[in-house]
This record gives sequence, structure tokens and C-alpha cells, in this order.
Amino acid sequence: MRRWAVMSKPDAALVRAARGERPAPTPVWFMRQAGRSLPEYRAAREGVAMLDACRRPELVADITLQPVRRHGVDAAVLFSDIVVPLAAVGIDVDIVPGVGPVVGTPVRDATAVAAIRRLDDGDVAPITEAVRLCVGELGATPLVGFAGAPFTLASYLVEGGPSRDHARTKALMHGEPELWARLVDRLADIALTFLRAQVAAGASVVQLFDSWAGALSAVDYRRHVLPASRRIFDGLADTSVPRIHFGVGTGELLSALAAAGPDVLGVDWRVPLAAAAERVPGMALQGNLDPAILLAPWPVIEAEASRVLADGRSAPGHIFNLGHGVLPATDPGVLTRLVEFVHEATSG
Repeated sequence: MRRWAVMSKPDAALVRAARGERPAPTPVWFMRQAGRSLPEYRAAREGVAMLDACRRPELVADITLQPVRRHGVDAAVLFSDIVVPLAAVGIDVDIVPGVGPVVGTPVRDATAVAAIRRLDDGDVAPITEAVRLCVGELGATPLVGFAGAPFTLASYLVEGGPSRDHARTKALMHGEPELWARLVDRLADIALTFLRAQVAAGASVVQLFDSWAGALSAVDYRRHVLPASRRIFDGLADTSVPRIHFGVGTGELLSALAAAGPDVLGVDWRVPLAAAAERVPGMALQGNLDPAILLAPWPVIEAEASRVLADGRSAPGHIFNLGHGVLPATDPGVLTRLVEFVHEATSG
């Protein structure tokens, strides 16, 4: 049986659900809960670029705690971005409003791959200080740390920014498999160091985001991506914190994502949790209300949330969340009401 570390706050509902228990009420948090849906977030970020904001520990702590104070969610998620560790190792990356991460010089050859240096703890000192500040304020509420998975990070580096078809990424993956393996191995090292630093500073749970893995076939994922992602989860095993794996559009990859070794599998809104439980039997699940539903009238939201909760009973443990991040147009009052509904509906 896995030993759960003291820093995991083992009595927290989120941690208990992650290890396959059924706490009452069901724990709930939202991806992107600390973000543009909150007026206090927009005020705090005014005039501050995203990556600059991520490097200011006091600002990070303030933003991270905003949704906990407002909504009463069962976990905070660190305010950061998956490209933060890439910028920390000197890669020319910026987060362009309305576009996303943009890389100044894309990584497409052996020289560029070899130039990506390893991440060390000193590179992420502002982030670990932010984690310590958050944990000091959160008390019994766990903090979720996170990192980007190797495929998603590689896609940004190779494409130079967001992509619909990931054509250059796939071309490199298939055309130069040895170079591709070196790239994702280096990115796995960076993500692992980033996550371990967050855990050492007090994060109780970690989540690995593979946002673009759904662009791959199951065969390609298992051959070209799974080994690197598994290295990250294996490298976190001795920390004993619960590990969550999440990808978008990954319904056909759920068993492959589970093979990477997480404790919890995040499921997007496209696959009912009951169906996901059949594909990955015995695994705790997280999700998976469609974020767009939160823009509908409350009776619709309540009905869909009830369905998600019912489907979640098919898994050994269930963490209520959305099937992706909170949309900027979401009414914060609806999120608060949803947290209250989930808690009341599952209070036992």
C-alpha cells in the first residue's frame, strides 16, 4: 500500500478521494478557478504580464487563494503556467494575450534540442516561495501543484505556438524518432524537477497536464509519449503525494494515460465518467462537467452536475471538476453555487 506523506494532508477530502476513498461530501475544485472569471483576479493582474505575474510570490499566493476564499472549493491550484519552467531554463517563450504561449525560436533540430538545459531548484525559487506562502495560508486545504507533460510542451516548442494539427510536431516525432525521444526526455526531466520542487515546498497533490495529447492515436501515444510521461510519475512515487493525469480529447487514450502511472485520471467532458470507469477499472477519476454548461440556466447546470456525480459513483474515488478550465465568461456566483450544490448533494 502506498504511504501518503504528511504534507499530503491525508485527512483532506481531495487526498482521500485520490486514493480511492469516498469522503462525504465529494471534493470539488476547478481547473482555471484562479483566473479571468474573477474580478479580483483581473484587478490583481492589471498591467502585469502573465509570466511576470507567475514570478511574483506574493501575487501568486493572492491569486491562488482568491477562489478558495470566494467559492469554498476543497483545493487551491497554484497560479502558474505550464511554460514557466521553459522560460526558467532560458527558452524564449512568452504568453501572448488572446494567442497563448509563443516561442521566439522554435526547437526543430538536434542543436536546438541539445541547447535545452536542465532545470534546477534555483531556477524556480519564486515558484517554491509562492507555494510556501500559499500553504501557510491554506491551513487544512490542500494545494494542487502542476506541470505540463512532455508532449504538450514539445508541441509548443516545435510548432512555435498553439497549433490545430500539430503537423510539425508529428513530423519530427515520426521522421526523427531518436531526436524526438531526446526532446521529450529532457522535457520530462524539466517537468519532474518542477513538480518535485512544488511538493518539497508543500504542495499536497500534483497534476500533469497533457493538453494536446488528444491529437495523437493510441499507437503513437504509447510508442512516442508514454515512456516520457511514465518517467515523471515514477519519479514522483517516493514523494507519496497523489498524482493526477489530465488531457483534452483523450477518450481513446484513457487506458494509455493510466499506464503512465497516475493515481487519478482526469477526464474531459466528452466521455461520461461511467464509461471512463469501464475503460480504466479500479482508478479514481476527476471531472467532468462541460465548462460551457456553466453559461446555461441553473436548472441545466444542476441536472448536468447531478449526472456527473451519479456517473462518478462508478469509480473507486471521485473528485468533482470540470472537463477543462473555467471559461472567462463564467459568472463567479454560479461557481460558488455549484460548489455548494455538490457538497449538499453528497453530504451523506
